[in-house]
Amino acid sequence: MSNRADARVEFIHNALAEIKKELKDQNSDLLVKYGTPEDVWPEVLAQFEVKAVYTNHDYEPYACQRDEKVSVLLEKQQIPLHTFKDHVIFEKEEITKKAGGVYTVFTPYSKTWKAKLDEKEDTIEENGQQVKLSYYLKPYPTEKYFHNFHQTDEAFSFPTLAEMDFEATDTDIPSKTVSRGLIKNYDDTRNFPALAGTSRLGIHFRFGTISIREKARRARQLNETFLNELIWRDFYAQILANFPHVAENSFRPEYDFIEWRNNEEEFAAWCKGETGYPIVDAGMRELNATGFMHNRVRMITASLLTKHLLIDWRWGEAYFAEKLLDFDLASNNGGWQWAAGCGTDAAPYFRIFNPTSQMEKFDKQKVYIKRWVPEYGTADYLEPIVDHKMARERCLATYKEGLNRGRG
Repeated sequence: MSNRADARVEFIHNALAEIKKELKDQNSDLLVKYGTPEDVWPEVLAQFEVKAVYTNHDYEPYACQRDEKVSVLLEKQQIPLHTFKDHVIFEKEEITKKAGGVYTVFTPYSKTWKAKLDEKEDTIEENGQQVKLSYYLKPYPTEKYFHNFHQTDEAFSFPTLAEMDFEATDTDIPSKTVSRGLIKNYDDTRNFPALAGTSRLGIHFRFGTISIREKARRARQLNETFLNELIWRDFYAQILANFPHVAENSFRPEYDFIEWRNNEEEFAAWCKGETGYPIVDAGMRELNATGFMHNRVRMITASLLTKHLLIDWRWGEAYFAEKLLDFDLASNNGGWQWAAGCGTDAAPYFRIFNPTSQMEKFDKQKVYIKRWVPEYGTADYLEPIVDHKMARERCLATYKEGLNRGRG
């Protein structure tokens, strides 16, 4: 059996190799093991005299179960486990309503999120000057702690991709750095997929290779629209943490009564980018080829699958989870439920994107489409998989019937 190709595993492997090299420069090293926590932790505890374990919070259901098992294992050995917030700016129940309870609508959440930044200030030194900034966005430089690294001449194990049954890919990984100009002009460029107008930092946020606080500091200085995108990330993370049922079911339970058509041939056509709707096909082909899809196009492709084809949003969510380099359960789930109308969004379910209108609005010159759908405009291009007007009417009727049953 051939090895699996997964650019995300390769990305993690390369990031760990970089850390390992940096530690070797400090006469230290990084021990990397591959296996289930239940198998690996007993090995580590047998190999080292562990005094304490430190980790950061993870909000996904599997991760919560995993961390609980490790906590129980460590507790039996009387080893303290210290956990910290690092993946987001504000987590779980840090942003709450005045009357109590967490927000389930983004706009009031974002206003309270921004207000909380100003509750507490700190002063740091930057370029030789004392700079005031929000306590919640301050950096945590680690260089002064380097002397605490375990000193060793031993070379710790580091499994290769092949040893883990993976293989290298030629995937192009986005840079960690984003220009000041891109952030400053973000609200003018972000909706046009033909432009290099988005940061593509998702994979780095997902795997912690950049600081969310540092990017939020820059966004706050340069562009509120960019900052809002980072707040969306926090918002969906706290939705998953507080409402874990969304990982498998609709945020709004009545939407689970919708009767999806789930036509497998139509789903396959959508996956391959063969729907006859150019902007949808361009997006799906970009995803399949690169592991990336522009965010505006993500909304359009998701809307077509759920509203036009009446295919369960969980099918699309799973496909994106398989393909996206920046896959993050909370954000991917939140985006798909937004598209299907069953999530936290305050807009009603009868918002149905017209993919042709979206194309004319956001790729009027067809630059993006021609890049990914070269047969567009020729006799070889497909007819639309479904008529927009008919599909819209069918969707409204199906949703209405399902919601009536759910509220029954």
